[in-house]
Amino acid sequence: MKNVKSKENGIRSRQHRLRIRISGLRADAIVVSHPADVRYLCGFTGSNAFLLLSAESATLLTDSRYTIQAKEECPSVRVHIARRSLLTEAGAFLARSRKKQRVIFAPGQLTVAQFDALRKAAGSKIRWKGVPSLVAELRAVKDAHEIGEMRQAALLASEVFSELLPIIRPGTLECELAAEIEYKIRRKGAEGSSFETIVASGPRSALPHARPTSKPIAKNELVVLDLGAILRGYCSDITRTVFVGRASRRIREWYHAVLEAQSAAIGVLAPGVTAGEVDAAARRVLRRHRLAQFFTHSTGHGLGLEVHEVPRLGRREKTQLAQGNVVTIEPGVYIEGAGGIRIEDDVVVTETGPEILTSAPKEFLEL
Repeated sequence: MKNVKSKENGIRSRQHRLRIRISGLRADAIVVSHPADVRYLCGFTGSNAFLLLSAESATLLTDSRYTIQAKEECPSVRVHIARRSLLTEAGAFLARSRKKQRVIFAPGQLTVAQFDALRKAAGSKIRWKGVPSLVAELRAVKDAHEIGEMRQAALLASEVFSELLPIIRPGTLECELAAEIEYKIRRKGAEGSSFETIVASGPRSALPHARPTSKPIAKNELVVLDLGAILRGYCSDITRTVFVGRASRRIREWYHAVLEAQSAAIGVLAPGVTAGEVDAAARRVLRRHRLAQFFTHSTGHGLGLEVHEVPRLGRREKTQLAQGNVVTIEPGVYIEGAGGIRIEDDVVVTETGPEILTSAPKEFLEL
């Protein structure tokens, strides 16, 4: 009961903060269509919904498949079961106003055809204001309830990795390992994987987003495992790299360089630090080890109801980190023909220093 109350208080707080943003933009209401944004603002987990939020009210529009579910999940909003398309009904709701209104929408969340249908249904009294990432920016700062959920999701993923170690051996197929990871994630109570699990061995480990194949793991090669769990809506994302057999001195040096780069990036995480400064900290270490040219992606990204959220921790990114941001820190090196190494953790930005949520061991493992 206490957890339910905490969640509802959080939802009301989010709606209040969004209303302040809407007022600051001199608008009267917002139409929210992205499923993760809808869930964030009212708790609804269905796949088809619009949320209309104004200074006075919050209305969830969905279809008859979700009649019971919406009422159970969303006590803080009015639920309307649409008999026509949601675009038509959302527009009709807005058209009921007796005065002209300025309504915010997220241009990146509606197709041109969808927006045209919404605008037509709403009529001439509505003036539209496109504002990208308004709800996404709110979602970037997690409250205590969200961080608690993400802490559990990170622990679950870390446990899965540790339990996997005994079966990472020569002859095991990449796809077998991926299937075992996803099975274990489900068995531990998660809703599913945060993304398509990555298992890449040998030269294929140099592909940052390699999909598992029927390739058997061989002796004396690197294996990259990137996995995550969705627990009560919130994602985790962890990567570890192991070596099957006995590694060469060169491989060991690469691994420790990546680990040092990750530690440097985690070490600068603090409110007010820019996302670009975090990325630069990792790159400075890899540059010193003459590996910077093999680091081909950003240092990390925001994490929450979606596995990729703002802020992006990339080159020259100016976004300032805030207390409550949860980000991944995942530098890597990818050397064609030899293999790749990536180490990734989920980290909360706090006033007293970074809190690492993922707990799987990071020492160099030779299996």
